Amino acid sequence: MCGIVGLFAKDAALEAELGAHLAAMLASLSDRGPDSAGFAVYTAPHADAVKLTLRGPNGYDFAALAAALRTRLAGPLSVQPRGTHALLLVPRAELPRARDAVAALAPELVVVGVGHRMQLYKEVGAPADVARQFDLAHMQGSHGIGHTRMATESAVTTDGAHPYSTGPDQCLVHNGSLSNHNALRRELRRRGYDFATDNDTEVAAVYLTAKLHDGLSLEAALQGSLNDLDGFYTFVAGTETGFAVLRDPIACKPAVMAETDRFVAFGTEYHALADLPGIEQARVWEPEPATVYQWDRRA
Repeated sequence: MCGIVGLFAKDAALEAELGAHLAAMLASLSDRGPDSAGFAVYTAPHADAVKLTLRGPNGYDFAALAAALRTRLAGPLSVQPRGTHALLLVPRAELPRARDAVAALAPELVVVGVGHRMQLYKEVGAPADVARQFDLAHMQGSHGIGHTRMATESAVTTDGAHPYSTGPDQCLVHNGSLSNHNALRRELRRRGYDFATDNDTEVAAVYLTAKLHDGLSLEAALQGSLNDLDGFYTFVAGTETGFAVLRDPIACKPAVMAETDRFVAFGTEYHALADLPGIEQARVWEPEPATVYQWDRRA
């Protein structure tokens, strides 16, 4: 039993408030996931720069890492610590060298996300505490997704927290359980994909990344998952330009959506949406089983 949320700003004026709304949505689902929480926010891009979200141990000196990286990489770079994580900005052309340098200089760090717009943070603890640690309430962005976790099949660890990101500006949160994730993991490994955990949600994330790499759209990749993934699940997937929702054909996991002229929102339960501005005038519905719902800034 977990909680998932998503918020897509159709009105650019809402982007300044997106982090505050997402933080409140996460906190409202603490009873569904008190063990850990995480979120991804799609913030404004930086010209010719790539964002790497790094996770380290408590008290890690990210400023010292940045100083060491400047001796190895060309062009400007910056680091913005947030709790146990930090946002590292490097020139796009330096991304491969930056990843190699981080691995060599600081093997204890984990790269949890990479992209032009995505920032991704997750940690063990109550959802409200996790949101405060990373100052989610003051983050701005076009859209974001989040997750509150109640561990039922694995240990309570940061590695087990969602979202999972396995491709550039891609992330996934999941409520449910997959029964064929071990077989699918073996198949994806044969194709050259790596895994950092034993979590079934990471398998689903890698599956979507592989399909996108094969040239499928996000909608087609999610449609394909209905045939390839066994189990019960609700997915919310984030990309650089939007997010999508899918429930399995049985749809035994609760889900609700709301749309106004200003936003589209998703929550495992309605009370996650109840404080959004203008919710009283929203079209509210339960997503249909085996149906992909997608919103894209390019549309």
